[in-house]
Amino acid sequence: MSLRKFNKRNNFTSDGAGVEPLPHLGRRNGFTLIELMIVVVIIGILASMAIPRFMRASAKAKQTEAKSVLKQIYVMESAYFQEKECYYPSDGSSVTLQPGVSMPPLCVEIMLPAYYSYTVTGTTTTFSATAGSKRATGLDDDPTLDIWSIDQTGVLTCMSDDSND
Repeated sequence: MSLRKFNKRNNFTSDGAGVEPLPHLGRRNGFTLIELMIVVVIIGILASMAIPRFMRASAKAKQTEAKSVLKQIYVMESAYFQEKECYYPSDGSSVTLQPGVSMPPLCVEIMLPAYYSYTVTGTTTTFSATAGSKRATGLDDDPTLDIWSIDQTGVLTCMSDDSND
């Protein structure tokens, strides 16, 4: 009767004479095609849930530009009214603010690049400022435009929200 011992590789040795390899029935190298396809499907499902959320978050981040500039216009219009006793422009006309150009009467400057175009309409007793997305496809490449406005009461109103579609 021969004594069998395990060597370092879990192979049997028979009396030190030689190595008898065990059959490797359950051992595989790599992944099967079905395992790889399951992983691809799971990644696809996760991406389909994440991309729309990212687009909404991106649109909401761009909306902060319109909100902050409109609030700045409101503050500067209020200061202008305190000094001149009328809003700018006081003749009922509209003024469009250009990105990168400061509007001297209100000291409001739209930074480059801007996602919105801004229009200020004023009379002696009221004013209205509107921010509309510059691109014809809105903020997230769909036909819905993003439009915000503020008036002399300081109420910021969303007239068309591009981030909720």
